[in-house]
Amino acid sequence: MPRAAAPVSLRIEHRAAGSPALGLGVASPRLSWFVPDADPGYAQSAYEVEVTRSTGTPETVEVASAEQALVPWPVAPLASREQVSVRVRVRGDDQWSGWSEPAVAEAGLLSAQDWSATFVSPRTLGGLQMPAPILSGAITIPADLPGDIVRARLYATAHGLYVAELNGRRVGDEQLAPGWTSYHHRLRYQTHDVTDLVRPGENVLEVLLGNGWYRGRLGFHGGRGLYGDRLALLAQLEVATSDGTVHVLATDGSWTARESAILSDDLYDGQRTDLRRTADPAQAGQPVEQVPGDLSRLVAPDGPPVRETDVLPAVEILTSPTGATIVDFGQNLVGWVRLRARGSAGDEVVVRHAEVLEHGELGVRPLRTAQATDSYLLAGGGEEVLEPTFTFHGFRYAEVTGVADLHLEDLDAVVLGSDLERTGWFSSSHPLLNQLHENVVWGTRGNFLDVPTDCPQRDERLGWTGDIQVFSPSASFLFDTSGFLRSWLADLAAEQQEDGSVPFVIPDVLHGDSPAAAAWGDAATIVPWVVYQRFGDADLLRRQLPSMRGWVDRMASAADDRGLWVGGFQFGDWLDPTAPPDQPFLAKADPDVVATAHLARSAQVVADAAAVLGDEATAARYGDLAARATVRAERAR
Repeated sequence: MPRAAAPVSLRIEHRAAGSPALGLGVASPRLSWFVPDADPGYAQSAYEVEVTRSTGTPETVEVASAEQALVPWPVAPLASREQVSVRVRVRGDDQWSGWSEPAVAEAGLLSAQDWSATFVSPRTLGGLQMPAPILSGAITIPADLPGDIVRARLYATAHGLYVAELNGRRVGDEQLAPGWTSYHHRLRYQTHDVTDLVRPGENVLEVLLGNGWYRGRLGFHGGRGLYGDRLALLAQLEVATSDGTVHVLATDGSWTARESAILSDDLYDGQRTDLRRTADPAQAGQPVEQVPGDLSRLVAPDGPPVRETDVLPAVEILTSPTGATIVDFGQNLVGWVRLRARGSAGDEVVVRHAEVLEHGELGVRPLRTAQATDSYLLAGGGEEVLEPTFTFHGFRYAEVTGVADLHLEDLDAVVLGSDLERTGWFSSSHPLLNQLHENVVWGTRGNFLDVPTDCPQRDERLGWTGDIQVFSPSASFLFDTSGFLRSWLADLAAEQQEDGSVPFVIPDVLHGDSPAAAAWGDAATIVPWVVYQRFGDADLLRRQLPSMRGWVDRMASAADDRGLWVGGFQFGDWLDPTAPPDQPFLAKADPDVVATAHLARSAQVVADAAAVLGDEATAARYGDLAARATVRAERAR
């Protein structure tokens, strides 16, 4: 009789299999798995989920279903902070498989009332042109407790970027946290397991804040502080001991602030660091100020964080025609340079970045106004590792000055990006076709840095909706983009105009008045449909359906009495190679044809999505709209 092996890769929501799913933002998380090495003819007819709560008594639920992707949570919802162990087994005909390896699911802080912390900001430190601040707090865990430290969690986010250290050790491996969302509507917080970092006695939590997307330069209009002019931290350390006590250190007015060694930081322009600066006791007591912060905006992450995903060694050191030292890393990438240098105190090392060379020199012209420069003032006295914290660059080449004797082994390129799991590969017998495919892979890695951007190097790096609308099928073949795109689509729905128009970029930092452009706005319909087709996330369709309908209704309202979308601004067939460089919208394709085609396509997508959700009336309405737009477009040709 056909039999299956035990299920593997048990996942909680869109979290990666094989590691605890900490800080879940939903009380009833969905489960996914797959069945490997099944016998020929095997078909799953049922599954059983076992959930073990803190009581230690397993609860099992059997479900007659062949589903293996995002199946519903079968037992009572989780409470905030609750941790459970989950495993599954499957049945084909009358035989059960073995049990999967257990997976850990732990809820985050599911309600604003779970936070005792408040947002705090330095009173006098960390202005727009001032050094990055470090905020500090301390808690004492009694050393004479009858038991050990059982569990410790740090829940944290910031207005800006943050890096936390507990007792002098870095917390987590995330970069550029909490990431970029539509901050006025949604602000991510992270949950860190810090059990191994906590000790009896005094525990000191220090958090470095940077400008990032919140307060740094953003968009090609040159604006700063688009979301606010003050950095702020929200942090809550909870330490549970075996006597049942939970010790809490929360940001409040008792915290202090001091300046760090980072003199300035900006995503576009880079970071300047003075390694001679150390903790100044005279600054240690500077107070913080409690500042407003809407805790109802806080959301747990859906997708993976930005991490260091690769390290590439330098491949060649060149001398430019003007005598500059240029390092070639052999690959266009996104991240920063890690440089090991020696020198005297006060020596300055400067690293400039670019994707190309022009006439043998660093080609900075495509960067427009982005400086893409990291600089360091050495502390002296030995080898120092130089790398930034609160910036990133798109580059292959780096110009290095201030290092007298530079060697290849002194340099690495640190690759940053959302830590997406690779799921698709392609190879052929043609080397150039294979290289083209690798270019697509690296383009995805570089542009999927917390949001799907258009470019990683110049003074832009925005989440253009037209780009991801076109590229989402390819991206979702190459990588597991399910949680990544789910998060971005929540921002799209939050920023959508009341009339259904979709901003050109998400998060919206251009703030146009009710923009409506075909293909760009169609990200509202195409991207959730792609995520459903690739990952089976019907719940995402349900959540996004009002947004999807809103965009199609906006398009339909712009159509004439023939059902054609004619006139008005359109990007059209953007970047047609034959269009003039200064007028990229002058493509061969008629923009009215492009607009009407997208009206028909998106109307059909909404109809299909409604059918999946069992909404027959909506499916019929938008199916009819799609049919009428298609027929009328044909008649108008």
